[in-house]
Amino acid sequence: MDHCGARIFPEKMIPDSGHHPSRLFVEVTTRCNLRCSMCVKQNGERGFGDGHMSLPTFSALEPAFPFLDAVVLNGIGEPLLHPQLDDFIRRAREFLPEKAWVGFQSNGVLLTNERAVSLVDAGLDRICLSMDSVSPDRFRKIREGGDVSDVRRAFAALAHAKEVCGRKDVSIGIEFVLMRNNLSELPGAVRWAARNGAGFAIITQLLPYEKAVADQAVYDTNTSGAISVYNRWKKKAEDEGLYMRSYTGTFMKYIKDPASERLFGLVERMKEEAASQNIALHVERLLKRDEELYEEVARIFEEVKQIGRDEGLSLELPEIAPKNNRRCDFVESGSAFVSWDGIIHPCYFLWHRYRCFVGGWEKHVKPWAFGNLSEGNIIEIWNHRDFRSFRDNVLRYNFPFCFDCGFALCDYVQTEDFEQDCYVESVPCGSCLWCTGLFRCLQ
Repeated sequence: MDHCGARIFPEKMIPDSGHHPSRLFVEVTTRCNLRCSMCVKQNGERGFGDGHMSLPTFSALEPAFPFLDAVVLNGIGEPLLHPQLDDFIRRAREFLPEKAWVGFQSNGVLLTNERAVSLVDAGLDRICLSMDSVSPDRFRKIREGGDVSDVRRAFAALAHAKEVCGRKDVSIGIEFVLMRNNLSELPGAVRWAARNGAGFAIITQLLPYEKAVADQAVYDTNTSGAISVYNRWKKKAEDEGLYMRSYTGTFMKYIKDPASERLFGLVERMKEEAASQNIALHVERLLKRDEELYEEVARIFEEVKQIGRDEGLSLELPEIAPKNNRRCDFVESGSAFVSWDGIIHPCYFLWHRYRCFVGGWEKHVKPWAFGNLSEGNIIEIWNHRDFRSFRDNVLRYNFPFCFDCGFALCDYVQTEDFEQDCYVESVPCGSCLWCTGLFRCLQ
């Protein structure tokens, strides 16, 4: 089938325990009132149109509501721009189980006292405000068209709404996109948020959609397993009076002196140990890693954890290096992603058309679709054989890990028209970094 904009009919059902999704990510709009430098909308590839979700499209999701844990009204746009957002929240809240929640993430620009009261009165349970800096100048550079005062005003409006509506249970939080130019501000932002009514903070690494911002990323391009093996052998080298970073010059020598021979042999044994653990080592990349930067990130993370404990703030922090053991939280949790025009997708990674830059790669991604709400409701689409087969294949985790491969990105996964990977698997997940713990979101 065509995985971009496909329309699928529920011809055959494949019975299993997952008869319905547990979580829906619903893109109520693709329009936005800011031009944030790290947003997929600014990547120069217009792989999506601008529009608002219609009420009939949203209504086609209602058969799933009684079974859901959460409805997240987010996509690539600003939810507050949708004129019927309050109605969507109210309809979802009417059918959701009592313990389920409905929420969204926002830049907060349009969150006045009146609007906040309307949202909370409609049944809003959770809201996450984007806050990547406490510095007015830096905030404006990161989120073009916005101002840090917008976030302050939004927090005040939400506090007012909780009081007016008697809804102390409404959870308010922030999302902070981590970059080199705002890393030092993370502790201050988290502390400020906690003292102004935030109950949670989501910290995420940057996924660069433009080459110009790729060097802003503050995560390691080596896997955590590779770093662990490297650090052990680096210590062994130091104990023998050898300097691991001199290996590049040693490797190129035709005739090696005794110290070079010892270092060469040590690195070979390091590679053998990694191979025995099924861990790929990119020796050159390991030798060039910015250890001071990652130590600083780790130090700041520890400081932020302490702030969370002191302020009673729930904290989600990303990994500093991609994990070798992958887990797709989206498929594992039974999530489905709904575009504003009713097309159903499996995850954030395969929701839109875009390009991204990671560890020297330029990766082109196109959306995978498994149906359209104009042709059937969400339960029917969820149970179609193709969508079920996709989820089953993902959960087997039998696809390659391209980020840990010396040949990446190969033609198998780099092509726009993905058919299979080097393991002959038909899910295009080998080059996904969402499942490595680097990226966090409201979910």
